[in-house]
Amino acid sequence: MKDPKTAHGGILAEYRNGNYVVTLYADGTKVKFTRDDFFVADFPDSIDLKITDRCDMNCPMCHENSRANGEHGRLDAPFLAALHRGTELAIGGGNPLSHPDLSAFLSEIKARGAICNLTVNEKHFSDNTELLEKLLADKLVYGLGISVGECSKKLLDFAATHGTVVLHLICGMADEKLFARLCDRPLKVLLLGYKKFGRGEKFYSAAVEKNIEWLKNNVAALSDRLAAVCFDNAAIEQLEMKKVIPAPLFDARYMGDDGNGSMYIDLVKKQYAKSSTSRERFPLETSVDSMFARIKTA
Repeated sequence: MKDPKTAHGGILAEYRNGNYVVTLYADGTKVKFTRDDFFVADFPDSIDLKITDRCDMNCPMCHENSRANGEHGRLDAPFLAALHRGTELAIGGGNPLSHPDLSAFLSEIKARGAICNLTVNEKHFSDNTELLEKLLADKLVYGLGISVGECSKKLLDFAATHGTVVLHLICGMADEKLFARLCDRPLKVLLLGYKKFGRGEKFYSAAVEKNIEWLKNNVAALSDRLAAVCFDNAAIEQLEMKKVIPAPLFDARYMGDDGNGSMYIDLVKKQYAKSSTSRERFPLETSVDSMFARIKTA
């Protein structure tokens, strides 16, 4: 049996949250342990953090309605100074690389003991590969999510050689041809549910539905041909993963409903919610604990 202190590249952070213990490993593995039959969090152990609405991609399904002249959020919100050590921030936008204060912000968050992960589009990855390499090497960013576009060889090689890089694919947008380029490679993939929100609400079509249905019928076989496949809660629902994964395994690996150990914060609009598609949103407060307590009862 492997020593848990050295497994998965070693422990990155470990802390207690409510009635469970969270262990984060250097390769991105996350383990929650409790002696109870349920998890009760006192604070979010992961936060989906939007720092900008600026993006030049104009993706037709963007649920954030990001645009080329979008605003940047302020990165000095009071709650950020009191984040719990080990809290994961999934930093995105828009294009987070467009924010002029990003590097300084990542350094500050690291100094406070929180864990920064970053999500970018493939085009922005291609245009900023050296910067992203440095952020990973300096451990200012631990996990790098890259939303797949054309699926270039450069992207495939980069993802195959960086253990904490995860390729993001949207259910309904990713088709059989795209998966054919990914399969049988040492790649980690995150499937994201299609969000009927923002521009995504209008863009949804029969073609999107067809791709979702194809993926639903083939997700088990595809998972066997990749190094790792994981799902956000929307993808779990859209692909009916409870029918694919045996109940004991699903229960052991499921990280919980939105708002049970996670939350969404929009630094541009100064709002927070259970998730990025929640229509019920609240004005930003000075304490992440108080914000989390509110969405747990919303």
